[in-house]
Amino acid sequence: MGAITDVPGIRVGHEQKSDDGWLSGVTVVLPPPGTVGSVDVQGGGPATHETDALDPTTLVSEVSAVVLTGGSAYGLVSASGAQRWCEEDGRGFAVPGGVVPIVPAAAIFDLGRGGDFSARPTPDMGYAAAAAAAAEEDGHDVGRGNVGAGTGALIGRTYKGGVGTASIVLDHGVIVGAIAVVNALGLPTVEHSVLEKSVFQPGAPLNTTLIVVATNAVLDVAECKRTASASHAGIARALSPSHTLGDGDTVFCLSTRAKALDRSDEAARQLSLITLQSAAANVVRLAILDGVAAAEAVHTPAGDYGAYGAL
Repeated sequence: MGAITDVPGIRVGHEQKSDDGWLSGVTVVLPPPGTVGSVDVQGGGPATHETDALDPTTLVSEVSAVVLTGGSAYGLVSASGAQRWCEEDGRGFAVPGGVVPIVPAAAIFDLGRGGDFSARPTPDMGYAAAAAAAAEEDGHDVGRGNVGAGTGALIGRTYKGGVGTASIVLDHGVIVGAIAVVNALGLPTVEHSVLEKSVFQPGAPLNTTLIVVATNAVLDVAECKRTASASHAGIARALSPSHTLGDGDTVFCLSTRAKALDRSDEAARQLSLITLQSAAANVVRLAILDGVAAAEAVHTPAGDYGAYGAL
């Protein structure tokens, strides 16, 4: 499919609203049980939840779900809805009396773009997106463009952004996929040239590109962290500028741990990881460009976000 769901067991669900003042939504990446993960935040204006739990030095390694949401910091409440769904499904870190689902989240800024500043994702929307992901078949196609967390996305504060996805198949059945929510301050680049002059105007941080990279390769949490860090190169290759003070660029990396890499000696281990991490950066670039291409080609003066209310 050329999607993150080419990684077996990975499912994606969207929930959004685009009427009555709304232009926002939630995307949930639901991995199979046993998936480990980490995160790397390099943007200057992030809005995140539960990312500290993904540090390689902490207790928990498994990730129950990843939530990508609109609504800026307000929208992070949608993670509690996805967490509730995971608890009902028995997914999470086992503790006496039940489980505690580990559901990290990150948000883009889309407040007011449908006309109502208070119209932003809720816990119920996070629950619905998680349920939608669970209802999908393995290997399903992924909604692209103005869906889920990409519903109210913009690029360059002027042109429509959105959700994109891509995948790459490496040797021995190793797959690397990515999903991107493109709401960047910068504009896309092709052959290292910016497509159009940026419309950037100084002001409040209103942007962010969110990424989830997934692979079936066996990685530990530290290797997921390093892969997430390497994947930021894909953002820099696809968008100019990137990782600014006005962006909260964040990359999650998930490993379903199904395909062993060559670790027969130290040289083989390093080559395997470098190859995978290089592919991850490339697939992030492709997912971002896919999200830009899938979004509606609509232009509006910077700041006139209400014009998108009917999209």
